[in-house]
Amino acid sequence: MTLIKKQLFRTILVLTFSLQVSAFSLAQGQGQRLEAKVTLSAGMHNIVAEVAKTPREREIGLMYRKQMAPHEGMIFVFDEPATQCFWMRNTYLPLSTAFVADDGTVVNIEDMQPQTDASHCSTKPVRYVLEMNQGWFAKRGIKPGFKIKGSLFR
Repeated sequence: MTLIKKQLFRTILVLTFSLQVSAFSLAQGQGQRLEAKVTLSAGMHNIVAEVAKTPREREIGLMYRKQMAPHEGMIFVFDEPATQCFWMRNTYLPLSTAFVADDGTVVNIEDMQPQTDASHCSTKPVRYVLEMNQGWFAKRGIKPGFKIKGSLFR
């Protein structure tokens, strides 16, 4: 029984340390970097988007990031279409958010200011939400009705 208690204690200690390291990295402005990426195209413009598909990945999103390359973003993937609402708590980058239907059609685009709790919601049920640096869509003439292409969309 003592051996089992020691192993359990070690496991708890390692998990606690791992969580503290993760929290420290987020607090230091590094944010999460997701391994899964997808290339999307918006007309002649390519986007390399990190894919946030788990509840935890979607919850953290682009929080604590201090910078993002011009043609990079994050796409949030949900299991079912629904009205999706986003806010900017602990998010330092000003972002433009496109709410995207299953077929890649942009439903609506919202500009979001950093460090605010104001909700920005899709005007229709959507499964995908694409966050880019603020103004990215406007500078390229991308508006509701525009179709984004990529392997995620049907």
